[in-house]
Amino acid sequence: MSEKSVSIALSQREDYRFDIDFGGEVPVLTTDESVPLGTGLGPTPVQLLCAAAANCLCDSLLFALRKFKQAPEPIRCRMQADIGRNDQGRLRVQAMHAEITLGVPAAGLQHLDRVLAQFEAFCTVAQTIGQAVPIEVAVFDSEGARLK
Repeated sequence: MSEKSVSIALSQREDYRFDIDFGGEVPVLTTDESVPLGTGLGPTPVQLLCAAAANCLCDSLLFALRKFKQAPEPIRCRMQADIGRNDQGRLRVQAMHAEITLGVPAAGLQHLDRVLAQFEAFCTVAQTIGQAVPIEVAVFDSEGARLK
């Protein structure tokens, strides 16, 4: 049973360019496929997938740290999707790689080991995608030390 429902409205503008209406006060987002299929005037569906997973991972990490009254801001993330062909020769996202960087040195954060051990489990989007596509997550502090 669903706890809540999320919906958007998608409408074609031209060729592979679509407007996504999120409702309410959220601005409409225009998407497009990259050249040569589209014109590249907006993010592609794969870029949106990367953005959704990266955003959710950062939200989960921030939430977990804030539960312990820690301030890791500003958090940054780079997400990469590896795209290749499946057994039927169709393009698929085969793996994703997230690199999250905290805005402060690890030494200034309490309970960091506990947070790093569990924050991914609370990420709705990455955990859902991860059931079909492996997602590797690395976390670094502001000094470049790899924490996870």
